[in-house]
Amino acid sequence: MASETLIEINDLNFSYDTRTILKGVNMTMRRGQLIAIMGGSRSGKTTLLKLIGGAVRPSSGYVKVSGQVIHELNRDALFKMRRKMGMLFQFGALFTDLSVFDNVAFQMREHTDLPESMIRDLVLMKLHAVGLRGAHQLMPAELSGGMARRVALARSIALDPMLMMFDEPFTGLDPISLSVIGGLIRRLTDALGMTSIIVTHDVQESLSIVDYVYFIADGVIAAHGTPDD
Repeated sequence: MASETLIEINDLNFSYDTRTILKGVNMTMRRGQLIAIMGGSRSGKTTLLKLIGGAVRPSSGYVKVSGQVIHELNRDALFKMRRKMGMLFQFGALFTDLSVFDNVAFQMREHTDLPESMIRDLVLMKLHAVGLRGAHQLMPAELSGGMARRVALARSIALDPMLMMFDEPFTGLDPISLSVIGGLIRRLTDALGMTSIIVTHDVQESLSIVDYVYFIADGVIAAHGTPDD
């Protein structure tokens, strides 16, 4: 069902020691949606991704993913849940000593028992999805910024996640690469039927591709709605 809720965030509060980061945040994200989380620096956007991924625990309230409260999961259950999530870090964070092919294959080798012949086919398929099938033998140092970001995207969708999180995916890219990455995120979200969350400062590019926007200021949701709203 297209409208099924994947993420439910309820009255979420989070503080680092005495510094309050998030105050009473409520969000609902459906399967297949592409959502932007916007706001100034230090407004709590990346912290929200960490709470969804279970890297930090809320002070109160909860994050529910696929019906499960994240901070209540034990270690094994949390790792199992994280295998259904993909994360694209700000500058791609590729393994510099591994080729493009081995970067994308890493999760498959780590988390599955697939034979190497099947891994090869899957890696080339993921690279083809981001338009870089011919680059599988290159090393990260040989890639442009936009190419590196696309390889990182191929790696993050290696296990067909139900949820993708993008932390500032457009940072440091030229306008053409930025537009390519934005279009790719939209197409992959639709093709894989996953939910995607983009944390970003880039208002113009984001509003052209997302379904829904949450704007965070001073730890609270200051506004939310569709790009048209």
